[in-house]
Amino acid sequence: MTQTDTPALTDNPAPPRRTRSVVGKIVGGVIAAAAIGTAATGSVVSASTGNEVGASMTIVAPAAAGGGWDGVARELQQAQKANGLVNNVQVVNMPGAGGTIALGNVSVLEGQPNNMLVGGTGLLAATIQFDSAATLDDVTPLAVVVEEYDVIVVPADSPYETLDDLVQAWKDDPKALPWTGGGSFDQLVVTDLALSAGIDPVDTTYISSDGGGEAIQALLNGTAKAAAGGYPDNIDQIEAGRLRALALVANEPIEGIDIPTAVEQGHDVTLTNWRSLSAPTGLDDDEREALTELVLDSVATPEWEGAMERYHWTERIITGDDLDAFLRDEEVRIRELYEEMGL
Repeated sequence: MTQTDTPALTDNPAPPRRTRSVVGKIVGGVIAAAAIGTAATGSVVSASTGNEVGASMTIVAPAAAGGGWDGVARELQQAQKANGLVNNVQVVNMPGAGGTIALGNVSVLEGQPNNMLVGGTGLLAATIQFDSAATLDDVTPLAVVVEEYDVIVVPADSPYETLDDLVQAWKDDPKALPWTGGGSFDQLVVTDLALSAGIDPVDTTYISSDGGGEAIQALLNGTAKAAAGGYPDNIDQIEAGRLRALALVANEPIEGIDIPTAVEQGHDVTLTNWRSLSAPTGLDDDEREALTELVLDSVATPEWEGAMERYHWTERIITGDDLDAFLRDEEVRIRELYEEMGL
């Protein structure tokens, strides 16, 4: 896939499914952590004094303040504080390398249950893209809690009225129809759509943008002709009439979102931007169960429900054996997409 810049991994919703089974056995190992700032490391370890899960908790957001992972961490913090689920809970931001810096740090906190790591599709993708030493096998996945969906958009004055119109023009001359997106997840969606349409992703021009706002500007100023981006990032521009939504990237239609899915239009493109919580390895069964229940109790609060509305998240709860299988399938899927991109 031709691109004008090396994409920076950013973390950029299926019907509600709640499963309260606990996490099964996770195969993992302890590896050397990536280099991080001393202050950040101290923050994580300092919150781990005392092993009662309800006594203290550090939630690690593997990105700077203000992004999607940070939003999950802070809303989880608020839900736990407001409902007395944890006595003392703090958020530590640990950006770098698509989240793998934070992953590496948490991976060496073996046996310390007072830490949680926010992750998701972008973090899994980063471990593949950067071939990171730490992988999701080096932490204990607890739950997937929400999803966000990408939307395929074009400028309002675009000649492409439907997804089929856009795809046909793209097939006619792939390099002449530049795409953009706010991060590597969006590029994966574009790659998946290309494969569905019979287009070689290597022949596609993809302009990497630093976040959803920059991607929208690339569309509006004519630098790009189409974009894949998070629904929350684009909904205001769609409703204001500046962008035209051609497809929602979701398994099936979503209540409250009046955009036809790519699947409905004949393209099997369903990659979602899910968000997850993980813990260090080396925990016993009781600790894993207590942490999983803490996550489930947190996302059942009114505070979390309010956050879901503000962020346009859709609940999707996956735990236990289902989570293990889900993560294995997602890794295979994302790795194949990177191979198709020639990266």
